[in-house]
Amino acid sequence: MSTTESVATSSTPAADGPNPGVSAPDASFSDAPESSPLPAATSSASDVGVATLETPADSSSFLFTSEGVTESHPDKLCDIISDAVVDACLTLDPSSRVACETICKTGVVIIFGEITTSASVNYEQVIRDAVRDAGYDDPAKGLDYKTCNVIVALEEQSPDIAQCVDSTKVEDMGAGDSSTVFGYACEETPELMPLSHVLATKLSARLAAVRKEGTLDWIRPDGKTQVTVEYTMSAQGVPIPKRVHSIVISAQHSEEVSNDKIAADLLEHVVQPVVPSKYLDDKTHYHFNPSARFVIGGPHSDAGLTGRKPVVDNYGGWGSYGGGALSGKDATKMDRSGAYAARWIAKSLVSGGYCHRCCVQISYAIGLSNPIAVSINTYGTCTKKNGKGEHDLVKLVESNFDLRPGCIVRDLDLRRPVMRKTAAYGHFGREEEEFKWEKVKDFTKL
Repeated sequence: MSTTESVATSSTPAADGPNPGVSAPDASFSDAPESSPLPAATSSASDVGVATLETPADSSSFLFTSEGVTESHPDKLCDIISDAVVDACLTLDPSSRVACETICKTGVVIIFGEITTSASVNYEQVIRDAVRDAGYDDPAKGLDYKTCNVIVALEEQSPDIAQCVDSTKVEDMGAGDSSTVFGYACEETPELMPLSHVLATKLSARLAAVRKEGTLDWIRPDGKTQVTVEYTMSAQGVPIPKRVHSIVISAQHSEEVSNDKIAADLLEHVVQPVVPSKYLDDKTHYHFNPSARFVIGGPHSDAGLTGRKPVVDNYGGWGSYGGGALSGKDATKMDRSGAYAARWIAKSLVSGGYCHRCCVQISYAIGLSNPIAVSINTYGTCTKKNGKGEHDLVKLVESNFDLRPGCIVRDLDLRRPVMRKTAAYGHFGREEEEFKWEKVKDFTKL
């Protein structure tokens, strides 16, 4: 067992190596056009201040907004660093217990928390590699992986917590913390995720892609997106996307680029490859860098902190999310593994045709191996498939999902070093092999 209790400041250049980056979801829908027709109404930074509050003319419609951030947003950078530490520990010791928080600001990254592991990890190198992958390679960007100060302040997990998690059999493992978690699913997109969230997330991923690929030489690492979708509510209580009402993109940029070029490039190279043309019309509003200037960004502009983007990490404001952050934790922390299980259940119920949308809540008490409670809200969309009403769905879930902490870790294979991949562009709605909680369970075969 090893413990790190140190405060180390260093500017030793990190060794250059392969740049795995952060895996981003596919930034286009299957029905997205290769080249959408240029919308009639566009806006650039010069339009700042002209936006007006608009409500749908149809009384059955409503607006809903979700946001996204790039992997280099200071808060996301901290999530990535924290999860890079988790993966580094799990790679060498799958039984590692990790609770790692990160703070970043101009020229400095600090990690602190509790880690119990047999692994010998070069935490400074892990941090520098993550900062490099996020694109911070120059002091002019506010952070340079080669020269930034790195402070490591880690201790062992409290023995009071460890004794209630330790067990001879994985099935008997107690919850590492008291937690309330949520999972959500709906029929709006192929991913069974809300459209507003999917679009905001994929626009953010596209912002990073055009920087990494060199498509836009003026773009810098930091960035944020917002997508407002106009919905109508069906008679069955199902929100149906009608159109994209507005798109907001703030992209960090070089000093010399003009606002008009920013607007034109973001429309052509970011919006059009991602947003299906069927959702865009001549009334869609575009606000590109509405602050008119975004040269200073990243940790230089705003301090970053692990766990400060829960809406981005979860469902874009739909459904709900639990009381704890997802990143920086191993799977004995139910804030993380329980949330993955809740999404697994919600997606399986919607995919299986038992409801059109649902929110699953699971609550745990520290040290106990069974959940305190499970509840399911279908928002009145239960289909009563196989005679299962809404009150029957909890029994269906409890008979098909073992929600004990150790069994979730086992069934979703959560001791693998796959956490860093989840840290940017959403923990849910991803189709990569590592996201096992996205593989629906077929009740008809059980």
